[in-house]
Amino acid sequence: MIDDSLFLIDIDDILRTKAPKYHKYIPRFLVSYLKRIVHQDEINVFLRESKDKLGVDFLQASLDFLDAKIEVKGLENLPKDGLYTFVSNHPLGGQDGVALGYVLGRYYGGKVKYLVNDLLMNLRGLAPLCIPINKTGKQAKDFPKMVEAGFNSDNQLIMFPAGICSRRQNGVIRDLEWRKTFIVKSVQTKRDVVPVFFNGRNSDFFYNLANVCKALGIKFNIAMLYLADEMFKNRHKTFTITFGKPIPWQTFDKSRTPAQWAEYVKEIVYKL
Repeated sequence: MIDDSLFLIDIDDILRTKAPKYHKYIPRFLVSYLKRIVHQDEINVFLRESKDKLGVDFLQASLDFLDAKIEVKGLENLPKDGLYTFVSNHPLGGQDGVALGYVLGRYYGGKVKYLVNDLLMNLRGLAPLCIPINKTGKQAKDFPKMVEAGFNSDNQLIMFPAGICSRRQNGVIRDLEWRKTFIVKSVQTKRDVVPVFFNGRNSDFFYNLANVCKALGIKFNIAMLYLADEMFKNRHKTFTITFGKPIPWQTFDKSRTPAQWAEYVKEIVYKL
């Protein structure tokens, strides 16, 4: 018998464990609002119905649930042999990760791994595909080891080097700075890098909220709370994934810093 509580969303429980001192003072209307914006009831129905699905099968069930259609361009650029680092822009924070994992998971027989926020490990169906990253908690000291294990494994790696989904700056929606980890580790493990562009966007509300929080100097990523809501707003849509030609790892030489090479790959992605 599977214990449903292990993988269902429970806002009350999250607030109790994450903010034990303040939990009882949080107004009920605020808790109800949080449950609504994270779509707790709808997502839990889906998680119950798909509790026996793991890995790529779980990703397919997720796409069906979101009624997301995927068009793929540049399939001829996907190598048949060898191990690669797939790096993509991160416009949505939901469908983009699911769709990219699904397409590559089907193509490579399930031999794919994401380097993702450790919160996603709570989703049983997704956990087999994840290398969890938590740079702030007790896992912080294990972070280099986990990344090392991922790059030394026999899996294709999927990364969103921005770490958070795209923001709107000066009227343009695109990722913030890309982190250099994928360059450093791809060179070390001799993995060519495949650039990926995912076509999509979130709502104006999401971008405005993110910018207001930044202007007010709020450190906590409040916009992240609305990602589930954005996912539901993006239901019934068709998204395009474009794969570029693999970039040989030898490209990333000493003529630029790893951070500059990361920016170089990011520019290639946005030209796809």
